[in-house]
Parts: sequence; C-alpha cells; structure tokens
Amino acid sequence: QVQLVESGGGLVQTGGSLRLSCAASGRTSSSYAMGWFRQAPGKEREFVAGISWSGGTTYYPDSVKGRFTISRDNAKKMVYLQMNSLKPEDTAVYYCAAAVPRGRTVVPSSESAYDYWGQGTQVTVSS
Repeated sequence: QVQLVESGGGLVQTGGSLRLSCAASGRTSSSYAMGWFRQAPGKEREFVAGISWSGGTTYYPDSVKGRFTISRDNAKKMVYLQMNSLKPEDTAVYYCAAAVPRGRTVVPSSESAYDYWGQGTQVTVSS
C-alpha cells in the first residue's frame, strides 16, 4: 500500500500563492506518475496537474496552465504543487494521487487511472 499525505493548504487572498506538498510512504515507487486533483463543493473532482515518474513530462488543463506548477523529488518521495495568481474559483479540497504505470500514458488525467489518494487539503481563496 501507498500512503499519501497532503499539506500546505490554507486561506489566501485573490492573486496570492500557495505551495502544496504531498508526502508518500509505504510501498512507493518512483515509477508512479503523480497527479493533483481538486473538488469544490457540489462539483466533481477535477484534474489540475500531473507529472511523469521522471519529472520530465507535466500536464495541466487550461484552467490552471501558466499559474500552477507541479514538481517532484523522488529521493524525498515528495510531490509539490506551486499555485500562483490564485482565484476564488480555485477554492477546493486538493488531493494528491499516484498512478501505477499502465500502457503508454505517461501522465494520466483521468481520475480512474490513479490508484492511491491522499485525504486532501483545503485551499480557500478569498475575493
């Protein structure tokens, strides 16, 4: 089993920044792709960033592209999400997830492709 623990959430004003961290433990593998998802009240969970096992490939949806940056440190078993220029619509619970390698998809964006999930950390952006 893999355990993921997110941290770094909080309350920030519009235009501000936050850096989320995800610590992995257990039967982790640096071959896992990692992703960040978020879920706002009354909405479905959505993909916001993904990174390949090597860190060489990243993927973002248009809603966060240019504002969010995902990175990883395999030696420390950590994944990060730097969030800049935050907007009220970024308010959500943010989840870290790990995907066991399957097929040719280097950075999956589908929720169903991820096997392990953290408990989430709340991010609130005030207007």
